[in-house]
Amino acid sequence: MGSQWRVQFDAEVSFANGGGLRTEGFRLDIQGREISDEDLAALFVRHLGLLMVSDVRISAKTIIEEPHKGGRGVAGVPGTGRRLVELSHVISDGMVTLPGWTAPRISDWLTFADSRANYAPGTEFHVARIDLIANTGTYLDTPAHRWAGGDDLTGMPLDRIADLPGVVVRVPAGARAVDRLMLAPYEVAGHAVLLHTGWDAHFGTERYAAPEAPHLTGEAARALADAGAALVGIDSINIDDMGPAAGGERPAHSTLLAAGIPIVEHLTGLDALPPSGFRFTAAPPMVAGMGTFPVRAFAVVDG
Repeated sequence: MGSQWRVQFDAEVSFANGGGLRTEGFRLDIQGREISDEDLAALFVRHLGLLMVSDVRISAKTIIEEPHKGGRGVAGVPGTGRRLVELSHVISDGMVTLPGWTAPRISDWLTFADSRANYAPGTEFHVARIDLIANTGTYLDTPAHRWAGGDDLTGMPLDRIADLPGVVVRVPAGARAVDRLMLAPYEVAGHAVLLHTGWDAHFGTERYAAPEAPHLTGEAARALADAGAALVGIDSINIDDMGPAAGGERPAHSTLLAAGIPIVEHLTGLDALPPSGFRFTAAPPMVAGMGTFPVRAFAVVDG
């Protein structure tokens, strides 16, 4: 067996909701004989399962040749029962999802009265019509939304959009940017990672599109892609920063969709989900040539 390495360090942690934590001489297993302060901070937060961390300052870092001691995970508590949680906004005639974008129009194509001429007495049917842009309500983005030639709705495999193990990242109130450090405590490989910001409370109002709407940073999107997230969702107006300082760049969309990771925007009701231990689905119809489409997003919670 080759050499094994651990790192010894001091850490000072600040939390987004107030308070802090200091450690001295803390040791962690590492894969090689080098690790950056940034990577060490993320490893430390993940190892301890710390939530709502805003900053970690590393000092007195020393690499030690020493057998690994193993890491600690957080095990879920099994329960009983099963419930379904609705995570989608209702699509209604004239509703506003993105201010300035065309609203949906819902009308009759065939009324009950008009259908009576086609069927036996007492038999009648109604068929509605909806005219909408694809980015309406709660919807899924596929690679074709951002990248020419990327997979559209027909190319999105079911194991990326249905029956996924889920994890909820609780974003502190008032926080704008969901960064890599905030994601560090979570196991995201193969999971639907749902960012609970609480911004859905403003859906349908002018404030929903305010520049301070929460978003995922480009660095955090890269971390999710590198870690193997299956899907990423958010209950805000956009997974990217829409503020004036962003300059129209969309690093979260670009990174996730380039990696084949679908995005669900305009989620709602994430406060009803546990941190983990649920299955998530957001499956649109298979429409050729479209990169986005509304979904009925929901979760199945056991226990």
